[in-house]
Amino acid sequence: MEEELARIKVDGKYSFFTFRDICIKFRTSTKLKKYIRVKKWDNGYLVVDADYSTLGVTEEYVDIKSILDDLYIDANKFLKPIKGVKIEHV
Repeated sequence: MEEELARIKVDGKYSFFTFRDICIKFRTSTKLKKYIRVKKWDNGYLVVDADYSTLGVTEEYVDIKSILDDLYIDANKFLKPIKGVKIEHV
C-alpha cells in the first residue's frame, strides 16, 4: 500500500509532491510553514490543512493536475496509481 501513496512537504518557499521516483517542485508562499493534514485526495486535486506564519492553520487547495499539465507530464498516467497522499516533514 505504501507504494500507492504520494508525499507532499514544504521546504522553504517550495512544496514538493513526490510519487515513486518523480518529484514535482512548485513555489509556495514563504509564509507557509508546513502541511498538517490531508483532508481529501481526488485524482490530482488535494485539500490540506496548512500552517501559515501569518494566518495560522487554514484550508489549502493544491491542483497537482494543472502543475503536471504545465510540465507536459501526462497527468492521467501519473495520477492513476496514486491512492492517497501523506504529509512528509522536513
